[in-house]
Amino acid sequence: MDELAEEAGITVRTLRFYRERGLIQPPRREGRIAWYDDHHLARLRTITGLLERGHTLNGIADLATTFDSGRDVAEVLGLGEPTEETPVRLTPEQLADYFSDEATAENLSAALDLGYLATDGDEIVHISRRLLEASSELVREGVPLSAVLASGRLVREHADALADLFVRVMNTHAAGTEPDRMRSLAHAVVDAELSMALDRRLRSEDGPGSTPEK
Repeated sequence: MDELAEEAGITVRTLRFYRERGLIQPPRREGRIAWYDDHHLARLRTITGLLERGHTLNGIADLATTFDSGRDVAEVLGLGEPTEETPVRLTPEQLADYFSDEATAENLSAALDLGYLATDGDEIVHISRRLLEASSELVREGVPLSAVLASGRLVREHADALADLFVRVMNTHAAGTEPDRMRSLAHAVVDAELSMALDRRLRSEDGPGSTPEK
């Protein structure tokens, strides 16, 4: 315990307090000897980093519980399907840098449930760099992360329906099309239709901030 506290830059008293609060896992014991490892040190450094970013110990405890119960990265990313998305590995402190005080246990739990986030040891993995950056931009524009995640769930439902429709049409009329070609065509159709739908919507409201006509 003394060695771990020294490596983490905290006092033994603080370390004991963190253990009592359940912020770190119990050590591995061999007889009367308690062994701490790199995972304990990483968690302590995470706690320090989050405290420096303004998170409370109660909030960190909730995050730790959510983090420990999260789905493993293999469950989310290890299915072997081809993907154009680039996963991003993050420490909890880096995730807090993206979303500031919006990185709450409730939002983290929702993101884990949605499959945006997974865990890999002491790291968090976001399934898509594009989604991560877009989500953080929306939060910076003033949209609550909870609303971003709720919208993401709805978008996924519609995206799944579009994918099913496109694959069904291609399999019916152009079976054997290469997956990359199918992706390219699907992107072209969906991107164009979404662009035109946004144009229609914004015109009908006479701008993003206007009240819709009745």
